[in-house]
Amino acid sequence: MIKSELVQKIATTNPHLYHRDVERIVNVIFDEIVDALARGDRVELRGFGAFTVKHRASRQGRNPRTGTTVSVAEKFVPFFKTGKELRDRLNKGKSQH
Repeated sequence: MIKSELVQKIATTNPHLYHRDVERIVNVIFDEIVDALARGDRVELRGFGAFTVKHRASRQGRNPRTGTTVSVAEKFVPFFKTGKELRDRLNKGKSQH
């Protein structure tokens, strides 16, 4: 599902809201999540999961094509951990081995 499909689904299930307002709401929610992560905050959506930012230190990597050593700069990467309710819904009806 892409963002425009999410907006359309919300607009369809809430006919009392204007499509442009639903789009604005979705954009504000995503912007707030991004802003919180940029500040280093954790974003938790109960029953869904939690977004955090992990720091990856600089390191020496290898170019897989040439085999030469390259320097990989440090970076921050988003990380998502699913919540128990989401995992349970995804695995509903599946046999556990």
